[in-house]
Amino acid sequence: METINFDYFQKVDLRVASVIEAETIDVSDKLIKLKISLGDEERQIVAGLQSYYRPEDLVGRQIVVVANLAPRKMMGYESQGMLLAASNGEPVLLQPEKEVQAGARIH
Repeated sequence: METINFDYFQKVDLRVASVIEAETIDVSDKLIKLKISLGDEERQIVAGLQSYYRPEDLVGRQIVVVANLAPRKMMGYESQGMLLAASNGEPVLLQPEKEVQAGARIH
């Protein structure tokens, strides 16, 4: 495993986001488009979760996102961040133990 120094780690802006809307993307059998709240702003994130999560089950959940990742196009949709998930053969979304304010920074 490659190591990074603390200054480099501090550049990654991890935030808690609340999922406002979620829907499948018709042209893909993998992607779900999420509308998230970071407290003072809303963004769109596109993630390959369709085989593991139903969009309606994601609405209202809090997730952890990389908020300062450069936007990227996926199947014609812009993803404005990345959600974090662990894997045990399938993605398991990371979420706070208790509800916190959307946009809260993870230290």
